[in-house]
This record gives sequence, C-alpha cells and structure tokens, in this order.
Amino acid sequence: MTDDLSGGNPRGLHFVTELANTVRADPDAGAAELQGILERHGGPPFRLTDADARELRAATDHLIRILGTRDEDEAAEAINTLLDRYPARPRLVRLPGRPWSLHTQAPPAAGLTHWLLSTAALALGLWLSERGSCAWGRCAAPGCDRFFIDAGRRDPQRFCTPRCATRVRVAAHRAQRAGDRTG
Repeated sequence: MTDDLSGGNPRGLHFVTELANTVRADPDAGAAELQGILERHGGPPFRLTDADARELRAATDHLIRILGTRDEDEAAEAINTLLDRYPARPRLVRLPGRPWSLHTQAPPAAGLTHWLLSTAALALGLWLSERGSCAWGRCAAPGCDRFFIDAGRRDPQRFCTPRCATRVRVAAHRAQRAGDRTG
C-alpha cells in the first residue's frame, strides 16, 4: 500500500483511515466505492463483488475499534488479537517508484478479510511501536469525527485536515471578536 510521502510514511495507514471513515459514513458503501479506495492506495488487485464489500465492511469494524482507542495497552491487545487470528508472513516489497517497504503476504487460500486485517494489524502495530503511542485519533472539530493518522513530530494532531483546523481557529477568532465587541 502506498502513502503520501509528505505524511511521514505511516505504513499504509492512510488507507486504513480512509476505509474506516468511508464505512462509518456509509455503512452500506458499495463494491465500486471500496474498490476505488483499494486502487487509490495501491492495494492488491481484488475485483470486489457485493459480497466482498459486505465482508470488507464487517472486517473494517475491527479497525474502527482500534482507531477509536487512545489507550496504548488496549490498542496493543486488539492488534495482537488480529495478528493471532490473521497471521501473515512479512515481506519486503518494492512498489513502482517507491522504496522497499514491509508488507504482509497472507496464506494462499486467505481471502479479503484475512488480507485486510493482517495488513492493517501489522501496519498499526509497527506505527504504535515506532511512535510509542496511539498516533491516530478522531478529529476534534465540532461536527467532524473522522479518523486520522498523526504523522507529525511535534504537538499531537487534533484535526483530520488543515481545513477542519482552520474552521475551528476561524470560529474561535470570530467568537473572541464578538466577545470583545460586547464586553
């Protein structure tokens, strides 16, 4: 899975958050929409059917629970459970135009759920171990609860996009100005 190189290379986790956000926003997301997510992030060449889409949405619930926690021990336990249930062999893979990266190879008979959960568990586990905390979260902007991956190195990220951060700052600034005029 590929990532935006400007985002700190969070190991395919932009795929995981886009998938989780899509399924949360539309619990009936169809095969074409989920196929598009796979293709945008360099996923395997699955051709999703409606049954595959149902399977993928159900598997995504595991990832949503992990992304929803800020407790490292809880996250580690959930990730280890997935790694136990959906084992895979790590492999170094070089995608076109990219450096070598660690991916999982599910057993030959494994299906879509196995691939997704083994890949996501490895990526989340590596990210947690490298960052030392749950370097992911939900957007703090009112009316937005999208998941994001915190690829920053300084202050913890609070918003899913610069747009949400700007919206909150502008609202706070306007509220302050309105308070200054009435005070």
